[in-house]
Amino acid sequence: MTDFTDIQFNILNSAIDLIAEKGIQQLTIKNLAGKIGKTEGAIYRHFEKKTDILCGILQIFKEYKISMQNKIQEKKSSTLMQLKEVMNQHFQMFSDKPAMAAVIFSEEIFQNEKQLADTVFAIMQETQHIVSSLIEQGQRSGQIRKDISPEQLSIIVMGSLRLMVTRWRLSRNAFDLQNEGTRLWESIEKILTR
Repeated sequence: MTDFTDIQFNILNSAIDLIAEKGIQQLTIKNLAGKIGKTEGAIYRHFEKKTDILCGILQIFKEYKISMQNKIQEKKSSTLMQLKEVMNQHFQMFSDKPAMAAVIFSEEIFQNEKQLADTVFAIMQETQHIVSSLIEQGQRSGQIRKDISPEQLSIIVMGSLRLMVTRWRLSRNAFDLQNEGTRLWESIEKILTR
């Protein structure tokens, strides 16, 4: 787990709440200080710049994903059930914390911030590796079709998840992400097992 102090963790959670309320563009040290009821200097004592706050949010997301993956693996269910659970857990987390999706899927904030871009890219690569490994395992056990590479199938799975979450965000959460995610999984499962 991260070594965030309680104060840093509170700042990060307040930043997530601010993004959820006003959008990622409104995440500034000034706005965050106002939300918390502290001075900007008080924020700067714990985070040197906004980028550090965003990296902290990404770290929280990464740790949540690791915890989620460990729980899924502990169940020792079939590969398809594990893949379904990976999808469901992502939809659940984004439903519970929509601001997390705003941070993870906001390419515009990463364009000029190499540190953020590298962190998000590493998270994406790690997620694709997990999904690809599960698919490869499913191919070996005969649960998943073998005529498409695990890498390509993992791109289909993760790309579908990303598109669904992006549509949900852009619609201002106009539909139930978890219900639509369940329907999406049913289609993906047909593609994987055909």
